[in-house]
Amino acid sequence: MSLTVKLEIYEGPLDLLLHLIKKNEVDIYDIPVALITSQYLDYLDLLESLNVEVAGEFLVMAATLAQIKSRLLLPILDSDEESEEEDPRMAIVRPLLEYIRVKEAAESLERRNVLDRDVFARQIPLPEPEVPPGEEMLEANLFDLIDAFRSIASRIESSAGLQFILETKTIQERITEIIQLLKEKQQATFEDICAQDTTKAQLVLSFLAILELARVGILRLFQHHATRVLTAYYMEKSSLFQVVEPQTPESENGAEAEE
Repeated sequence: MSLTVKLEIYEGPLDLLLHLIKKNEVDIYDIPVALITSQYLDYLDLLESLNVEVAGEFLVMAATLAQIKSRLLLPILDSDEESEEEDPRMAIVRPLLEYIRVKEAAESLERRNVLDRDVFARQIPLPEPEVPPGEEMLEANLFDLIDAFRSIASRIESSAGLQFILETKTIQERITEIIQLLKEKQQATFEDICAQDTTKAQLVLSFLAILELARVGILRLFQHHATRVLTAYYMEKSSLFQVVEPQTPESENGAEAEE
């Protein structure tokens, strides 16, 4: 039986394209469209298999990539008119460059102190991860999390077979377990969190729980620049999410007695 939990993702198609460009270490002006399109579709297939909601913008971008790929496969006619035709890849290069500029501007504004009238009070800055001197940690996104998931899933598959089985644990219970772990340790790698997961169903449940906790700000994900190890840091000050403890017969009877 497959899991039926559905969560909205909080990254967009341009974020995925930038992730793939960075991952493949290619020039944004010289994107290998066939490779990027194949990997892009692989990510969408994986998200669908995880029952994660994929917005229509992702499908529009997939169609755009397929169209560009088809145009690049067409033979180039030797004529002045054809030679002056714009590179089809500019259809995605331009929005990517604009998106990068907007993101950088937004990050710059976010770092400024916001004061005076007609503004909300400035929030307490989120704590940064403590790392040894000389080490570099970068804030991870959804697709870094997917890469970590795929790495563990491939190892489970090669060692014990990767199949869906009936699970009785709910995503709320898994979220509570992860929060308790992070409360004790303050931080944990993705592999540590998934250390007891031996089936795909268990691993998917952990993935969706981490995704939801990151979305609401209970944890922040960082990736080591050199090793690419993904680490979750507990945001103790966050009040965006309330943990619901699993009900036991004793607690239910106690609640009825108080009434």
